[in-house]
Amino acid sequence: MAMLAAVRRRELDVQRYPMAVVILTPLTAIFLQAYVPHYVAKFDLIDLPLLVVIYFSVGWRNPIAGTITGALVGLIEDALTSRPLGINGIAKCVVGFCAGSLGVKIDVENPGARLLINFAFSLLNIFIYLFVLHRMLALHLQTNWVQEIIKAVINAIVGVFVFDVLDRIRRRE
Repeated sequence: MAMLAAVRRRELDVQRYPMAVVILTPLTAIFLQAYVPHYVAKFDLIDLPLLVVIYFSVGWRNPIAGTITGALVGLIEDALTSRPLGINGIAKCVVGFCAGSLGVKIDVENPGARLLINFAFSLLNIFIYLFVLHRMLALHLQTNWVQEIIKAVINAIVGVFVFDVLDRIRRRE
């Protein structure tokens, strides 16, 4: 009985978006992430593609869709930046899967819940990114964990506003 209620809730609460929004939103976020930091130095603290992956993954309530979205967004982002190809694809793929899995379990319409989710997934993304960078690619770069936590806090706060903007373009049924 509880399983049936969970399936009904997931089917009823799945968010739907126009196809143009699903395609153009991540591409816009990737474009802004790749080119705006050249003109605004502190913009690189915000990870817009990550926030878009979290938003769509949680909204679709589907771990597979979240995984694919995260992988595609991360790979396109890597292709447009000077980072090794695949490093963001791996990190955002895992975040997309976790966000899609979490979207099935809880309702994330509350701004406080969104703040916590964005903070937790930003930290997870940073951890996976640095793990791949240090352990798998054997690139020994200094990591300032205080700066990474500040970055996660900034992403969490910006994410609440990004989610609100994306909620306004969601298809209502």
